[in-house]
Amino acid sequence: MGRVAELAGVSVRTLHHYDAIGLVRPSSRTASGYRAYAAGDVERLREVLAYRRLGFGLREVGELVGDPSTDAVAHLRRLRALLLERRDRADAMVTAIDRELAVRAKGLRVTPEEQLEVLGARLYDRIGDAYTATRRTEPRIAAQIWDALGDARTVLNVGAGTGSYEPADRDVTAVEPSAVMRAQRRAGAAPCVAAAAEFLPFEDRSFDAAMAVSTVHHWGDPMTGLREMRRVARRVVVLTFDTDEPGWQDRFWLTRDYLPEFAAVLADFPSLAAMADAIGARVEAVPVPWDCADGLFEAYWRRPAAYLEDHVRRAMSVWTKVGAEAERRAVRSLGDDLDSGRWAERNSDLVGLDAADLGLRLLVA
Repeated sequence: MGRVAELAGVSVRTLHHYDAIGLVRPSSRTASGYRAYAAGDVERLREVLAYRRLGFGLREVGELVGDPSTDAVAHLRRLRALLLERRDRADAMVTAIDRELAVRAKGLRVTPEEQLEVLGARLYDRIGDAYTATRRTEPRIAAQIWDALGDARTVLNVGAGTGSYEPADRDVTAVEPSAVMRAQRRAGAAPCVAAAAEFLPFEDRSFDAAMAVSTVHHWGDPMTGLREMRRVARRVVVLTFDTDEPGWQDRFWLTRDYLPEFAAVLADFPSLAAMADAIGARVEAVPVPWDCADGLFEAYWRRPAAYLEDHVRRAMSVWTKVGAEAERRAVRSLGDDLDSGRWAERNSDLVGLDAADLGLRLLVA
């Protein structure tokens, strides 16, 4: 026990307590009567300590590690997803701090609301509010998604957010890990379960179809999430992004000319081919209409001045991920080019287009 305590960085007293409450019990004792930990015991201890360090209470930890349907690999994937979510929240807090520092550097007054954004919650509340204002269902994209659902009557919406693109004429169940997003769902929306894509709490083939709209890039483990969708539904429909095409960053003038950091945001994102192979999907291009009602990142490709609006950018996770400095530079450069006419000169070919292929793809399996 002393050796295990040393390796784990905890006290022997802690291990005695875990033994007493049945959380981690050594499998055997030595001839001298000392507690002996087998490999499986150490593995369970590792899981207990990891969940504890993520802030779970002992009762919650006991339920998590005691789940007979969850093996070591599943625990590792869950822990990874939780850590990535914590990292994203930390990134959001850093962004809030950068914003306040920039305001203070100009000698401007910092409001109480802006000060509280450093805690993260206010920032997420503002993002949630922006979603309800700008992230609406785009009918033409919705028609393509709903057509891909075929005759499915029961539909699971994974990473459902505020509920955009949920078909009103089908029996929908939503899954969303963010409490802020769940709180933004309209009254009468589909019932929403607090869970992550990587650990869908449903039996095999529980639904006719599972859908995921512009959410895969937020998942801690996209491939696992896609396979989970395949497990719980007989049909899978996923709106995602294609990074396979050489020079894909140049498809959209915003990432080509103003925000090259976008490439780093998707540096670890799985290839479209790998995602399609994981679920046996075919791929469809999803054009973005020039007057797209859904304020997703590519929505304003023919309305560039929209990207100068703070409330528009706040509903796009890209800006939080690239950081405040890159955002300020991109917005300043775009504003200058709009004022000088340079943007119009570079992008004159867009004026006559009703829709553009900017890399959105629908996987249908």
